[in-house]
Amino acid sequence: MNKKNQQQTVLITGASSGIGLEIARQYAQRHDRLIVVSRDPERLRRAADTLREAGAGEVTAIALDLSRPDSAPKLFRQLDGTPVDVLVNNAGIGLYGEFNSLAPEKEMAMMQLNMLTLVSLTRLFLPRMLERGHGRILNVASLVAYQPGGPRMATYYATKAFVLSFCKGLSVELRGSGVRVTALCPGPTKTAFEDLSGASRTLLYRLPKISARRVARAAVHAVRRGRRVAIPGLLAKFLAFAGELPPRRIALEVNNLLLKSVR
Repeated sequence: MNKKNQQQTVLITGASSGIGLEIARQYAQRHDRLIVVSRDPERLRRAADTLREAGAGEVTAIALDLSRPDSAPKLFRQLDGTPVDVLVNNAGIGLYGEFNSLAPEKEMAMMQLNMLTLVSLTRLFLPRMLERGHGRILNVASLVAYQPGGPRMATYYATKAFVLSFCKGLSVELRGSGVRVTALCPGPTKTAFEDLSGASRTLLYRLPKISARRVARAAVHAVRRGRRVAIPGLLAKFLAFAGELPPRRIALEVNNLLLKSVR
């Protein structure tokens, strides 16, 4: 199903900055109706204003902390049956540090946001897409999903591997239904991620970065084409390929070096 010439309703989480905001901007330029969700009310308000200026047909802004276990059903109830054509599960966080030194409650919140809320929102919005016979779901994973593991970001890497696996399996289940699932797997991107996660001093995040806008354009193109996976940029494609090559223990040691803190 291609709704190229029709206005869509697009729900985007983590939409107040970075890749999420740029994806929202892509849909705003197509004059779609947007539902944008983020934790920070003030940043979300500014983002909503930006999207209206960019041409969005309508913007509904919902301030909600999606790292809370009850957040997905709360959001679904708040939308009260609004048909969503495109669901973008972009909200996510990373944590850098030795596993035994990270606060357990922060690790749990990261797993809730990166995996459980994503799965819950997918499960809540999917049935109505299936009833209508059309829909698109974009789940934001990461280039690291292709890696065997990430020392000092072990849990984060595992959450993104989960998202990629979930998307691939679900996309096959939904073949022929009119609903397509895409996993977005960007590499290092010009956002605040490395600063917020604490990983800014690692070699990995000193590699060349691509812009969030370029990632967003690639993501929206992949969604419209119904592609299973989108990996923006040649470097990211190479690293994803290399991460799957045997012996994977070598890739694990390379990641160990890339994720060491340097000055």
